[in-house]
Amino acid sequence: MTRIFELTGFQRDLLYVIAGADRPSGQSVRREMETHVDTVNHGRLYPNLDALVDHGLVEKGTRDERTNYYELTRAGSELLAQRRDWEKQYVSPLKEPPQQQ
Repeated sequence: MTRIFELTGFQRDLLYVIAGADRPSGQSVRREMETHVDTVNHGRLYPNLDALVDHGLVEKGTRDERTNYYELTRAGSELLAQRRDWEKQYVSPLKEPPQQQ
């Protein structure tokens, strides 16, 4: 079983984007990633999506002759839940900064 620490940060971010969408295409994933990072080119995106498929964290399906979709597997969902539990140990909910007078 793959552990979250075996993934790159980029791969982990891809998992979050896929989890937050309904069977996004690779291009949809790319566009969403580009709202948070600089240009995500084909040569970076698809090998990392394929790696997530190989790890069994993402399922790749066919929408039509030219378009694939990506969907989190149960293992992918569990991995993200474990990550969030781990993060909660170290990061408390953000508090409002004190008002300056």
